[in-house]
Amino acid sequence: MSAAQTQSDAEQRWGCLESLGLSPRELVLAEALQMEYDALSRLKQDKTPLDRGVGEGGKAPAGSGVGERPRPSQSPPGRNLLRGLSGSDPTLNLQPGVSNSSRVNLEPRSYSKEPLYILDSPVKSDYEGPELLLPKNFTPSDDPPPAIPPRNPLPADSFLTCRGGGVPRDVNLYTPEVDQPKVSCGDTLNYENLNESLARLNGEWPGPRGRRGNGDTSGKPVARSKTLPPQVPPRTYLPVQKSNKNQRRVSADPVSLGSRLNGFGYELFQVSEERDEEVAAFCHMLDVLRSAYPCSDSLKNAGFVWSPCVAQDELQLGLGVSIKVTVISDHFREPLTFTCDGSSTVDLLIYQTLCYAHDDLDLIDVEDYVLKVCGQAEFLKNSQTLASLEYIQQCLKFDWDIRLYLTKRGSVNRELARTEEDDETSSTMNQSILLQERPIKQTVTREALTLLLDTFHNEAESFLLSEVELPLRVERLVQSVKALCSSLAAVETPDITSALNQLPACPCRLQPRVQKDVSVLANRENREKIVERLTASILDLVELYCSTFNANFHTTPQSSRPAAPTQEAGLVTNVLSFSVYAAHRIPITWAASYEGFFLSCSLTHGGAELCAPQHTSKQSVSKYLFHLVVWDQRICFPVQINQLPRETQLTVTLYATLLPPPGGAEDKSKQKRSMEALGWVTMPLFNFRHVLTCGRKLLGLWPSTPGSGNARSSTPNFSQPDSVILQVDFPTSSFEVRFTTPPPAEFSPQYEFSRMDQNSQRQLQDVLHKKSLFWLTQEDRRLLWEKRYFCHAESSGLPLVLASAPSWEWACLPDIYALLRQWACMNHLDALGLLHASFPDQELRRTAVKWMDSISDAELLDFLPQLVQALKYECYLDSPLVRFLLRRAIGDVRIAHYLFWLLKDALQDSQFSVRYQYLLAALLCCSGRGLREEFDRQCWLVSILAKVAQRVRDASPSSRQSILREGLEEVRQFFSVSSSCRLPLNPGLLVQGINVQSCSYFNSNAVPLKLSFQNLDPLGDNINVIFKSGDDLRQDMLTLQIIRIMNKIWIQEGLDMRMVIFRCFSTGRGRGMVEMIPNAETLRKIQVEHGVTGSFKDRPLADWLQKHNPTEDEYEKAVENFIYSCAGCCVATYILGICDRHNDNIMLKTSGHMFHIDFGKFLGHAQMFGNIKRDRAPFVFTSDMAYVINGGDKPSSRFHDFVDLCCEAYNLIRKHAHLFLNLLGLMLSCGIPELSDLQDLKYVYDALRPHESEADATMYFTRLIESSLGSVATKLNFFIHNLAQMKFASSEERPVLSFAPRVHTLKSDGLIRSLYVCRHIKTYSPNKGYTYVVKVERDGQQGATLVQRSFEEFHELHSKLRLVFPSSKLPSFPSRFVIGRSRGEAMADRRKDELNGYVWHLVHAAPEVAQCDLIYTFFHPLPRDERPGTVVNTLQNKPAEISWAPIAGRVVGEVKLSISYKSDKLFIMVMHIRGLQPLQDGTDPDPYVKLYLLPDPQKTSKRKTKAARRTCNPTYNEMLVYDGIPRGDLQQRVIHLRVLGEGAFWENTLLGEAFIPLKSMTPGHRWVDWHQLGTGGSDAAR
Repeated sequence: MSAAQTQSDAEQRWGCLESLGLSPRELVLAEALQMEYDALSRLKQDKTPLDRGVGEGGKAPAGSGVGERPRPSQSPPGRNLLRGLSGSDPTLNLQPGVSNSSRVNLEPRSYSKEPLYILDSPVKSDYEGPELLLPKNFTPSDDPPPAIPPRNPLPADSFLTCRGGGVPRDVNLYTPEVDQPKVSCGDTLNYENLNESLARLNGEWPGPRGRRGNGDTSGKPVARSKTLPPQVPPRTYLPVQKSNKNQRRVSADPVSLGSRLNGFGYELFQVSEERDEEVAAFCHMLDVLRSAYPCSDSLKNAGFVWSPCVAQDELQLGLGVSIKVTVISDHFREPLTFTCDGSSTVDLLIYQTLCYAHDDLDLIDVEDYVLKVCGQAEFLKNSQTLASLEYIQQCLKFDWDIRLYLTKRGSVNRELARTEEDDETSSTMNQSILLQERPIKQTVTREALTLLLDTFHNEAESFLLSEVELPLRVERLVQSVKALCSSLAAVETPDITSALNQLPACPCRLQPRVQKDVSVLANRENREKIVERLTASILDLVELYCSTFNANFHTTPQSSRPAAPTQEAGLVTNVLSFSVYAAHRIPITWAASYEGFFLSCSLTHGGAELCAPQHTSKQSVSKYLFHLVVWDQRICFPVQINQLPRETQLTVTLYATLLPPPGGAEDKSKQKRSMEALGWVTMPLFNFRHVLTCGRKLLGLWPSTPGSGNARSSTPNFSQPDSVILQVDFPTSSFEVRFTTPPPAEFSPQYEFSRMDQNSQRQLQDVLHKKSLFWLTQEDRRLLWEKRYFCHAESSGLPLVLASAPSWEWACLPDIYALLRQWACMNHLDALGLLHASFPDQELRRTAVKWMDSISDAELLDFLPQLVQALKYECYLDSPLVRFLLRRAIGDVRIAHYLFWLLKDALQDSQFSVRYQYLLAALLCCSGRGLREEFDRQCWLVSILAKVAQRVRDASPSSRQSILREGLEEVRQFFSVSSSCRLPLNPGLLVQGINVQSCSYFNSNAVPLKLSFQNLDPLGDNINVIFKSGDDLRQDMLTLQIIRIMNKIWIQEGLDMRMVIFRCFSTGRGRGMVEMIPNAETLRKIQVEHGVTGSFKDRPLADWLQKHNPTEDEYEKAVENFIYSCAGCCVATYILGICDRHNDNIMLKTSGHMFHIDFGKFLGHAQMFGNIKRDRAPFVFTSDMAYVINGGDKPSSRFHDFVDLCCEAYNLIRKHAHLFLNLLGLMLSCGIPELSDLQDLKYVYDALRPHESEADATMYFTRLIESSLGSVATKLNFFIHNLAQMKFASSEERPVLSFAPRVHTLKSDGLIRSLYVCRHIKTYSPNKGYTYVVKVERDGQQGATLVQRSFEEFHELHSKLRLVFPSSKLPSFPSRFVIGRSRGEAMADRRKDELNGYVWHLVHAAPEVAQCDLIYTFFHPLPRDERPGTVVNTLQNKPAEISWAPIAGRVVGEVKLSISYKSDKLFIMVMHIRGLQPLQDGTDPDPYVKLYLLPDPQKTSKRKTKAARRTCNPTYNEMLVYDGIPRGDLQQRVIHLRVLGEGAFWENTLLGEAFIPLKSMTPGHRWVDWHQLGTGGSDAAR
């Protein structure tokens, strides 16, 4: 054999072993020990021929049958003991050309009729053939199972005696000589089909012989005892006969680890994931749940996506409105257009459409047809009204055409539907593992553990047999034990430590408490006892490891649990206690950095501690086989078991003291020693069967991080391979302590709220108005629980009442459940508050989910993110909330789609990743194969886009476009493999390709991609989306969700704020998709059309809207949309504390709708500029926005409407404060950095001000509007952002003209032949000046075109040209600055001549200048040019002074008041005044309001507001209060209101007054009305 071949074989051998999960160091150690043992074995076999097994070539010694082994004359008991653990298996050393007859000697250790393997399909052996050489002691991987039969020890003649001659055999000790059957080798097995061959073996197997000593003739082995600590050494390590329950889930593959005589018969069984009891029960629940929704149920298995609907109370936009609908179909040539009422149903529209296509409708069933949204893969339910469809609502809002496609239901592609094959598939957690993103198993493989057990067996045998070189044998034995423990999570149990302490010290273990007298080992019996103890402790560790970790093997196959006697937890008065042994896998860095390690143990329920935490003593890091901290201490809580709530969690936190840095003793004493939390773990005391935990547990600690306290996982941390492992022992007993749910109490009183005294009513109302349990004080809780029977009328107060319950122990539950049963059924939105972490009680959460069951699918989608987060607060895997979500996902593809992506995103949370993997697996089980394949395609597409986006982001700016083109070729290849794919953003967006030429990127820090997908529907346009990589979109997603819910609340209350709601969805941490809104621009782009200082000007927004809405009606509609949407944005951004608001984060549609984007900062976390907050104003409301609203630079009555809209919208959201606090509270644990603690939630609570009245809130928000409008910081922030964005200006961006709605070119308009400025026209509004009429002649056009342009617009053209071309190519422009009157006619004549020369030179300039888009856009006719005598570049506004001109007589304006009377108090809110007259000098006054309540002879009732500045239409929203007004006197009172203009030297001018009698005032009602103001004499009163 050549050296190269030898090296290749060696590499192959090491590679195979490394794949088993062993570290290189362990491999070297195991190989070295194995080589020496092989040499000793050969030497021993030469000396003792009778002690050999099957010889080379597979031939048995003469005189013995195949499969039998001659009985040695003497059997060392230590050897028999060791062989029970493991041994080398020569049957796996396959030699080329050598038969191996021992391979047929199989013994199934579990006599079940079912096959030993359960495979999806037969697997052909990859290990057979002479060309493959496997390393010694190597067993092929068993996932999938190997194609060679399991190894089993060779049967031999039974030993009639044990050590000592005639001593009877111990019945607890398994001996293969007695218990194993013999097998004939007459037949040759077919290894190409494992199932058939193994089943054949099972069928031909002879029955087992009767067992001696215990009379067991059934062949059923005895199960190992689970008692801790273990009994040493007798053990029965035999498999238990599997029950028939869950047969399809459990696959037992007995693999004996020894080929010699086994003392213990120890085996490792391959099992499925569902060996875990809780997971198996969860799978059974899935089977039952899925069986209730068979694929034949067309209502729950449509197979396509339904178009979403709105709630019944959101139909304000559609009911009573005529809707124009266009229907397209293959049944007729031309599209049909209908005008329908919003209340018409879809099936009526289908019927009307069919009337045009068919003459006889008697044979046609409307249910055979469906309507589809053109451009989307969404279908309309026939029973829905048109107005209830979200698509129709969107079209009505933005004036889009409604286009539907009629098709037969049978022709619709139902690829997403479940099939009979899906229904017949059993539920398993292994469904689509790649979609679950399961991490690679960190557990040791069965083969690796087999190898290590072999090594230990060999070293122990050498240690027993050796008479010399004992220190070397001890070292090797300890090394083998260390290798075993290292593979078993580096856990060294106290039993192993105690057994190793019987050995002398060796280099790898210098623990001081060891055997000092080496002579003790000279006695063989002492060595046997040590090995016996060591073997038993290792077997216990293997069993503990298998029961703790998700390994693919187990010590015993799954069996039915024996029925144990139970005891009610509510009757057990013992205190709770457990023992803490040690923390394993301590990092070596901790030993050098910390000292004084101790544990703090606490009991919590819903986050509240049940008693004071208990602490262990402080210990240092010890070095045994590994570094560990040993406490070996008992923890006793001062709490009886019957006082523990069912959902009690035990939290153990590891603390240590930081060692001081090296230095003098004085420095160390001066330094403050800080204590740090290093890790924690939480576990439920009662398991999913409500049984109190018992026995030994290994708990992996989660590292302590600043945000780890919000929601604590009840799953130990075994996902991180280096997590610290805590070993604890809970008491065991002969019975199970079970917590059974008590029934509700038979009687629970209910009292009227009014029966309490006035003081108690006021106190209770104040507490209930807090709306959230997070800010309840102890006094609040005491009052709520004491008065709980008076609170039934306040249904939303149930979470506050239950949060005040003093205890949830077993004895208190009947009263709580009775209160819960009698409470009025809560609204499904209020029930969200009962799903928070503060309410872990199972019955309470079940009731909350039952109340939520009435929620519609459309509403469920609004709250789905919170419900997915609420799954973290469930104590167990199965829960009513899980069933509710899965049930809804089965019935609606849209819900399944969004639930899938939310669960996928939640997998990134390491604490809860295991739970979410199971829940995602459950969703995939409930989905059909078609939907699973669709999810797979979406994940594939997202991963490709993420890679492309990252490459573009990392590239230099100059090469980004080319790299984007290259990357999108991968996307194109994806669509060549997958014909279509739905976008994660919306399952109704079905695409079939990508338009590479239309894709680009945005010049921002994250460099998001602008993607254009080809629509699969030929009737639809391309689908444009933004894909972001590197930005966490969960915060944007949450913000848009809250704004969408706010908008729905406004619509339900009859207030349409015309908000632009767009979709944003996170598809994983740091990536996601955002919907693109068409026909929209950022405020920055609009403002910089007026120069870099455009943010300081008032006209840019108004001019831009005028440009895109040239007619008066269009502009008025756009302004109206602007007023409503701007008010909604102000309220929403203030409540959510949205910061980093610059002019690139605010957009405006050409229709006037304003909306915000990019919500990277919220809840008051402002962007900082050094130590200065960039967001200084409460929200963004600037003078250019007010200019659009007022129709000019002076306040108008439309500004009153804007303020009223803001205040009304704000108060409507305040009514639902508890809903928004619940929604955000459920998201506290989602991992968003800016929503991580109660302080963040407190921001929203303070912004909503739930304790204030509506009037107070109105005044408060009015002051916010004034503050925002007067803030210079916002405009300065805009200006700074304009400067900062100049560096991002792309070379592809061409300058545009501010007054031109779109770009025009030579190709579109024709060549300009000549230009001539023929005259000028004088204009008066908004400023006096002149415009110039330019005569434009073009090739191929009859006649000339006249356009009107101002001198400022000519200057803008020249400025934009200078940005594109050098000055040398451009003609000189006339100077803007003149001496004298620049508006005179002489100046206009002069400029006309100068402009004539300028335009002549433009036409005759170089072709790249004369034919550029800027010039052709400038001289393209605008709508204003077609109307003679129109004003250039002006707003078609209606100033307030005209609208509210003085009416004939003495009426000089109107004042709006809100008057109410309650509890002897008269409340007068002065809201607005409109139509005041200017002062005599033509300036606007500084008005304020003064009130008197007549009769008032002493003038003591004077009240007044603050003065407004320079306006004839002021807004006040100030409350003036009169106290002590008896109800009987109210009818005789008159309000004397005077409006005065504040003047210099305290001289005030009376602007108007009114007398308002209160005789028609109704106490308890608000009177809101406008009152006319009349004129009077001057008032010099101060």
